[in-house]
Amino acid sequence: MKQGTEPELRRHILDTARRLLTSDGYAALSMRRIAREIGYSATSIYLHYDNKDQLVHALIDEGVDVLFTRLSAVPVAASPAERLAGLCRAYIDFGLEVPEYYEIMYWLHTEYIERYPAEKYRKARQNLNFFAEVLKEGAASGLFDQTEPLLGATAIWCQMHGVVSLINSQRVDRKLSSEALMSEVIRRIVSGCARREGDLLGPREE
Repeated sequence: MKQGTEPELRRHILDTARRLLTSDGYAALSMRRIAREIGYSATSIYLHYDNKDQLVHALIDEGVDVLFTRLSAVPVAASPAERLAGLCRAYIDFGLEVPEYYEIMYWLHTEYIERYPAEKYRKARQNLNFFAEVLKEGAASGLFDQTEPLLGATAIWCQMHGVVSLINSQRVDRKLSSEALMSEVIRRIVSGCARREGDLLGPREE
């Protein structure tokens, strides 16, 4: 049986669970299998997590934190349109660069796992608030159309989720580059928020 510090063991558990979840699915995940994979006893796993649903929630928490960090790092832009574009890019890059976290956060069927705790959901909702706030700012300045911020942010989320899912599942026509598709989706998201017709981000880059 391997030896290591408690933080190292917890990291091994989470990394292994994340890999097994995305490769074999929720049904194939078990505490005993994780223990075998990392060379620890099942008892060691249960000292940290009561069941596999706690593991899944812990992985969702990590993904939420990574996404929050990325959205927080988007610089304050000259206009709400530019900031919205930056937030969209940060979200899409997150989904493409850490696809295992993204899959666990947004693709796992919720009926298979215990309900995500309300206090954790409120934390996850902070990521959506980045988009709601920039929509409010844009509406207040007269740049964006008036809309209920949470509804508008969720609609934008649906569009971003679509492009991430299609690229990650390799469902995009090979004639199109992923970069061109991402840029076009972001442009259409921002333009769709405009109060008046027009391209808020300037001419397309060829």
